[in-house]
Amino acid sequence: MTSPNPAGAPEARPPGGAITAVPVRHPGRWVAGAVVVLLAAMLVHTLAYSWTDRYGQHTPRYQWSIVGQYFTAKPILLGLEITVELTVLAMVIGVFLGIVFAVMRLSTNPLVLGASWLYIWFFRGTPVLVQVVFWNFIAYLYPQLTLGIPFGPAFVHFSANALVTPFVAGVIALGLNEGAYMSEIVRAGILSVDEGQTEAAHALGMTRGQTLRRIVLPQAMRVIIPPTGNETISMLKTSSLVSVISVAELLFSVELIYSRTYEIVPMLMVACIWYLIVTTFLSIGQYYVERHFAKGALRELPPTPYQRLRRRVAVFSLRQENTILQIDSLGRPGSEL
Repeated sequence: MTSPNPAGAPEARPPGGAITAVPVRHPGRWVAGAVVVLLAAMLVHTLAYSWTDRYGQHTPRYQWSIVGQYFTAKPILLGLEITVELTVLAMVIGVFLGIVFAVMRLSTNPLVLGASWLYIWFFRGTPVLVQVVFWNFIAYLYPQLTLGIPFGPAFVHFSANALVTPFVAGVIALGLNEGAYMSEIVRAGILSVDEGQTEAAHALGMTRGQTLRRIVLPQAMRVIIPPTGNETISMLKTSSLVSVISVAELLFSVELIYSRTYEIVPMLMVACIWYLIVTTFLSIGQYYVERHFAKGALRELPPTPYQRLRRRVAVFSLRQENTILQIDSLGRPGSEL
């Protein structure tokens, strides 16, 4: 005869029996958390404490007092202002050229398509630092810039050295380079919109420009905005390359100070902190712009950080009120303990 419960078979549980819940163990999470806490403690220690040199003197490692001294210095703030101006102007030029060349890239005209492809190929294929230096010395090729009839007489003459200053050269180089990358971003956004909507707009009598402006681009913005935000943050940092042509932006201002004081690391920390502050504001702006253009894709928009904070405060307050009511009810005469 065979046993009713062979070895290894689970025992039958009586109907209505209690189920013992065993929590799942996650030892890897605890190990990863411990490693993160250890690394964070090491980072705080190296940032806050000093080190002892071979002469027995205690020297602050990062010299935060010097960082605080120069953090709001006038040359630093002026350099920060020029950095922001470079970023804004270059991105405006880049976005405008990106839209223009993205539309040209989607054209059926082979000449327009070829011109767009050549522009993108050239400015994406050469280093932006080379382009910055090239535009700074454009007067070597064209000492005089003129306006007039092509291949005919010129009516207005400009000196290239007076017109293309180092700041203007930096804006032109950064803007033209950014236009090549933005054109691919805009093209990807346009292609993400279903072609049936374009066909429906044409069937209603809308021109191609009206279709692009009213139907395609508003929907493509959901795809365009995230990489554009990344490009804006990248442009903020790429603007430091114009320091090679003596534009007094943030990095160049820092270099001028530490070349005089020899306090290199503290001044570089000043630049890093300001870059992080501006990048944080740009990231916040990108979040709200993405949230705005997500209205047509989501039934309910995700809560903002302020709304999440208010919700957590309300939940915490409600829990506190419930706890007080429970304690009060237990303390009354005749209440069940």
